[in-house]
Amino acid sequence: MSTRAQLPPPPPPVEIRSWPDRESLLADRAVVLGALVKAHVSPGRLGMLWLWGALCALGWALVGSGLITFKETYDVISAGVAVILFVLGVCCVVPAVILVVVGLSRDRRIRELLYAWGGLDRDPERDAALRMPGVAVAWLLTSFALCAVGLYACFAVPANTPAGEASYGEVVLFMGVGMTCWLAGLIGLVKAFAHRRWVLRVLAGAPAPERVLSAGGGAHR
Repeated sequence: MSTRAQLPPPPPPVEIRSWPDRESLLADRAVVLGALVKAHVSPGRLGMLWLWGALCALGWALVGSGLITFKETYDVISAGVAVILFVLGVCCVVPAVILVVVGLSRDRRIRELLYAWGGLDRDPERDAALRMPGVAVAWLLTSFALCAVGLYACFAVPANTPAGEASYGEVVLFMGVGMTCWLAGLIGLVKAFAHRRWVLRVLAGAPAPERVLSAGGGAHR
């Protein structure tokens, strides 16, 4: 969920659009939409989502392990190990949370730009490459699997543990890792459905407005 890559600007208002002809507009539209779709639901973005989930899950596992170690400690050295595990876990969880918040804000901006640029016109030949049905299915299936694993870890594992056998640290470990998986899966599902909705509403929706060019000359870049 990196923010290093700058997003393209929105299309200019109708009154100052200066594409010389429709083909120039369609060419620019195809380039921008291709970059936006890649930034939204490419396999690389799916890998980044899993990386964020793994980092956050590792953090929660360290926090839970630290709590378990601290509860069972009987000397200063064990207590120090528990504190170190807890601090390492927090150092993993906090950056992961910051990254996902920034990434969600960026994804919302990407979706706004997808609708703005996609609504300029229709280009079935170039738009076919933007549908990415295989990638969308991969996002959907893997995200659903993450949600299922997360819900199981959050509820089924603690519920099936005999009363008195699970410590507070173990509950934190299972609940934290499960919630992380569930949130990562939920984010993936939202992105998969958002992409599909954009395809149906924009690429396969109503015809574009007739007037998309201004009277001016020159090409907008």
